[in-house]
Amino acid sequence: MKTRDLALGGVLAAASVSVLLLGGLIPVGTYAAPMLASVPPVVLLRRLSKGLCWGWYAVVGLLSLILCADRETALVFVFLGWYPIVRPGLERLPRLPRLGLKLCVFNAAVAALYALLIFVFRLDAVVQEARELSLLMGIALFVLGNVAFLLYDRFLAVLTIYTERRAGKR
Repeated sequence: MKTRDLALGGVLAAASVSVLLLGGLIPVGTYAAPMLASVPPVVLLRRLSKGLCWGWYAVVGLLSLILCADRETALVFVFLGWYPIVRPGLERLPRLPRLGLKLCVFNAAVAALYALLIFVFRLDAVVQEARELSLLMGIALFVLGNVAFLLYDRFLAVLTIYTERRAGKR
C-alpha cells in the first residue's frame, strides 16, 4: 500500500465525518448526510483492499458517534454506511434476486436501527412520532424509503462505472 492511498483514505474519512456533522443542521440531512458520507468506499475499493475499506468505515462510524450532535444521523451511517463496501458482491447475483436481497438488507438494517433506538436507547421522541403517523403515512414512508434506497443504489452504480472509466484512462 502506498502512503498516498492511506492519506486519501484519511482525507475521505475526515470529509465523511464533516458531512455527518453538517447533517444534523437540516432536517432531511439526517438521512441524506449518511448517504453522502458513505460514497468514498466506491473510490477506495479501486485503490485499497476491502479490509482497509472496512477500517475506513469503522473509523468514520466511531468518530461520528463521538462527534455528531445528531445521534440519529450517526446511527444511520453506522447501520447503512457499510452498504457500498458489500455492494460489489451483491452485483454478482442475477437481477431479480439481487434487487430482492438489496431491499431485504436495507429494510433489515433500518428495522434494526429503529429497534435499537426504541428498545435499547428508549428514545421517546421516536416512539411518539411513530404513534402520530397514520397507517397510510407509515406505508408511504416505507415505500419512499425503499425508493430513496434504490435511487442511492443506482447513484452508486453510476459512480462505480465513472470511477472505473477514470481509472482505465490512467
